[in-house]
Amino acid sequence: MTRSELIDQLAVKAGLTEAVSEGIIDCFFDSLTDAMLAGERIEIRGFGNFVVREYGSYNGRNPKTGEPTVVAPKKLPFFKVGKELKEQVMFSN
Repeated sequence: MTRSELIDQLAVKAGLTEAVSEGIIDCFFDSLTDAMLAGERIEIRGFGNFVVREYGSYNGRNPKTGEPTVVAPKKLPFFKVGKELKEQVMFSN
């Protein structure tokens, strides 16, 4: 499902205009992003958790040349699916 399909679904299910639905979706994603940038953990019960994982630097290699290189530390978003959603998807057949 794309962002625009999500907006359309919200508009239909909630009886809203597409402009209002788009504003709600934008606000939701902006709130998630702001929380993750602040290092907060987001938990939506029954759906899943969003966290920021920190990875330290390590020695890697350039796959093209084989030359050793140092990979800088980084932070990446991570999503862990909740138990209820996992079971719904597993047993949906």
